[in-house]
Amino acid sequence: MASTKYTPRLQEKYQKEVVNSLKKKFNYKSVMQVPRLEKICLNQGVNGSVTDKKLVDAAVTEMTSISGQKAVSTMSKKDISNFKLRKGIPIGTKVTLRGTKMYEFLDRLISVSLPRVRDFKGINDKSFDGRGNYTLGITEQIIFPEIDIDKVTKMNGMDITFVTSAQSNEEAYELLKALGMPFKESNKSAN
Repeated sequence: MASTKYTPRLQEKYQKEVVNSLKKKFNYKSVMQVPRLEKICLNQGVNGSVTDKKLVDAAVTEMTSISGQKAVSTMSKKDISNFKLRKGIPIGTKVTLRGTKMYEFLDRLISVSLPRVRDFKGINDKSFDGRGNYTLGITEQIIFPEIDIDKVTKMNGMDITFVTSAQSNEEAYELLKALGMPFKESNKSAN
C-alpha cells in the first residue's frame, strides 16, 4: 500500500500555478528566484496582563487553537514604571508557522476567517515593509471559527505577519494576491 503525503491546497496551488505565473510576470531565469512564503508570525499583546496573569494564559490557549500549534507567551524586556511593568512579566503571545501548518492557516484565514469580518471590503495593500513582508492587523479574535464566543472573556486583536522571500513590495503583493489574499481594489480611475 503506497502512502501519499498530504499537501495543503494552497501549497499545491503555489507549486502548480503561482510559480509559473510569477516567473513569467517578473521574467525570472530560475524557479528558485520566484518569491515564496517562508513563515507566518502571529503576535498578540494582551492589555491588562500586568494586573491579571490569567489573561495571558487565556490568550495562549486561544492562539494555540487558532494556529494549530502551541503558542508561547512573550515577556517584557525592561521595567517601565509608568505602566507598572517589570522585566520578565508575560505581556503577550506569539506563534510562528512554517510549512504545512502555515499553508493550512493561510487557507483558513482567506476562505473562512476574513469573510466573517463585519463590512469586509478587502485588506489594505499599504502594509508592506519595503522588504517583501506584509503585516495584517486584526481587531477581534472572534473572526476565527476555532474561538468559542461564549468563552471569550476579553476581545483582543492580533498582528499577522507574512514573511516572504520577495525582494520588493510589488513581488510580495503579487505573490500574496496569487495565493488568494483579498486585497482591496484600488480605485485610481474613480477621481
